[in-house]
Parts: sequence; C-alpha cells; structure tokens
Amino acid sequence: MPLPCPDTIAAIVADVAATEIMPRFGHLAADEVEKKNPGDPVTIADREAEKALSRRLTDLMPGSRVVGEEAVETDAGLLDLLDGDDPVWIIDPVDGTTNFAAGLPLFATIIGLAHRSEMLMACLHDPVHGKTALASAGGGATLNGTRCRVAEPTEPQHMYGTVKLRFGERTLPEAIVRNCQKVPPFMDLRCAALEYMALATGALHYALYRKLKPWDHAAGNLLHREAGGFSAHLDGSAYAVAGPDASHGFLYAPDEQNWAALTETLTR
Repeated sequence: MPLPCPDTIAAIVADVAATEIMPRFGHLAADEVEKKNPGDPVTIADREAEKALSRRLTDLMPGSRVVGEEAVETDAGLLDLLDGDDPVWIIDPVDGTTNFAAGLPLFATIIGLAHRSEMLMACLHDPVHGKTALASAGGGATLNGTRCRVAEPTEPQHMYGTVKLRFGERTLPEAIVRNCQKVPPFMDLRCAALEYMALATGALHYALYRKLKPWDHAAGNLLHREAGGFSAHLDGSAYAVAGPDASHGFLYAPDEQNWAALTETLTR
C-alpha cells in the first residue's frame, strides 16, 4: 500500500493549525467553548480543525477513513474502523484543549495513520513553537528534520518524567501512587503530544499513563518506538491501537532494561 509523503502530511497539519487553530487561540468567545464532560472542554477550533483535517487527509489518501476525537464523541462505532481493512487516520485536532481554552500555549495536533491495527505513520505538530515530529514504522523519527533519540538509560532515581495518576474516577494502583515518591518530581503538561515529543528527544526519561485513547497515544507510541524507546503495560503486554482505552499503567522508558527497573521501583 503506497503511503503519503510525511512532509505532505506535515504541511497539511501545519496549514490547518494556521487557519483553524491559531487565529482562535486567546480569542475564544464564551459560546465557542463547551463541556463534553467535567474538566473536558471542546472548542470551535477542535471541531473545525478536525473537519478540515479529515477532508484533506482522506483526499490525500483515497479510500482511507477517519477516527477523530470529536467525531467519536457522537459516534463511538467509528472506533471499529481501527480493526478494519481500510487505512485509518487517527486525529486529535487540539491535544491539550484545556490549556488551549485557558490561553496556555501548551497544545498540539496529533495525526496517526494505521492499517489493520498497526501504526504506519505519525505527525505531532506544536503550532505555537513551530515544532513538528514525524515518524514512520521502521523509518525512524525526526523533529523538524533532525533525528530523534530517547534519553540515555539511567537509574530510576535519576529519571525525570510524567505520571498521570487519574483517569476520571479511576486512579493508578495504590502501590504505584505511593512509590512515585521514589523517583524525581514529575510533571504533567496536560498535553500528551508535547510529552511524547519530550520523550522522543530525551527531555523526559519516562511517562506513565492510565488513559489510552487512540487519538492521544497511537501516534506518540510510534514516535517513541522509532526514537529507540521501549514501552509496555506494567503487566508486560504490548500497546494495541484498538485495545482498551484504560490501563492499570502503561509505561515508557529509554529501553527495556530501564523499563523493567522502573516498573519494579513503582510496583513493589
């Protein structure tokens, strides 16, 4: 199956961000922000950007389908496309909507291309700082054209990372919450795309997630893997694009040995 040029995907994503997202940043009217759920806003920028991306990406790759965050909100059956025979664009038009709506410059667009539950390509675009991360299965990862590489392995007590303790009313297992004090202070950007870009470039050593929505994590998982990193659920099972949207803990680390050491530190 011929794949689109990564630079073409990046150009489309950057253009949509420039026309549908950035002009609205810091200029949202009250009626342009709604609450999908408590603490989970959606804005006109999310909706209009997803429409534009869906149209342009399916035009770029005829026969492809779309699983977009906002579309799934009204039709959860779209998730079944992830297991289907057609290539699927996985779209998060504004990752970090809470930040975007609050006027915080910590948001990005996430695009993934999958086929039969396998990730093929990824594009993560930070329009505020002009950074674009690209990855393709077996082809490596880049940030603005420079090859990405995860952080050098180190001892857990020297790792810096991000931990998501909660997913709605569900938290990480009590032992993990307690053991987080054994690693350096961690941060939460409330924007998975920026965290994945930090992981892929070595700015962060690890990340531990509870929620695994495909539009938040499928592209980032590919980016991290192609930058040389290792990741798995804490029980050792691999990431699945069409898998459950919640985990007892999904951990990213520089390599498998570091993953095992950090898992032991957090769970024992």
